[in-house]
Amino acid sequence: MSPKVMIVEDEEALSLLLRYNLEAEGYQVEVITRGDEAEGRLQETLPDLLLLDWMLPGLSGIELCRRLRAKPKTLKLPVIMLTARGEESERIRGLSTGADDYVVKPFSVPELMARVRAILRRASPDLVATVLTAGDLELNRETHRVKRSNREITLGPTEYRLLEFLMQNPGRVYSREQLLDGVWGHDVYVDERTVDVHVGRLRKTINRGRAKDPIRTVRGSGYSFDDHFSAE
Repeated sequence: MSPKVMIVEDEEALSLLLRYNLEAEGYQVEVITRGDEAEGRLQETLPDLLLLDWMLPGLSGIELCRRLRAKPKTLKLPVIMLTARGEESERIRGLSTGADDYVVKPFSVPELMARVRAILRRASPDLVATVLTAGDLELNRETHRVKRSNREITLGPTEYRLLEFLMQNPGRVYSREQLLDGVWGHDVYVDERTVDVHVGRLRKTINRGRAKDPIRTVRGSGYSFDDHFSAE
């Protein structure tokens, strides 16, 4: 079953960005814009992880986190606090209130996704796949190693993130813009042609000899990891 993530964030653009990237990684996502509404919703159902903004209408994120830690039902609910407050004293306050992690805005989306996976692995290891496999291709998220036919493949950090991103949702077609947001991050400004360059490098590295290419080019749309590759 896919992990459930609740986003409590009143900034619409940011909540949409987070929802898109989390759903792209296979998570079930619910978005709430008010702290008091989130408190009521958490009494009805518990997610596997809570992304909680510090400043919220109705009830602040820091107060909501304090209340959650005071109740046995939500005592161990994983919480990542999102905030524009970067001072050391504020980070200490957030963590002392009970947040498991603290991310300062603006942040790198790929880094946040990595933190989400790390916390879920600790809290609910059965929910997050450590190893992604398809056909003779294997990607280990813990060791950052990639193998094909049991032969280790050396990838650069960008090619690794690109392969991981595509393997998470076989068959889904991503535009170059979506790949830039998901792999490079929303706040990194690079040309869309950069995606083509790195896809080319990735293909050259993982496809040797007559090996089947698992990356599919969709003309006019972008790229996809072949959803039939695992059956080959």
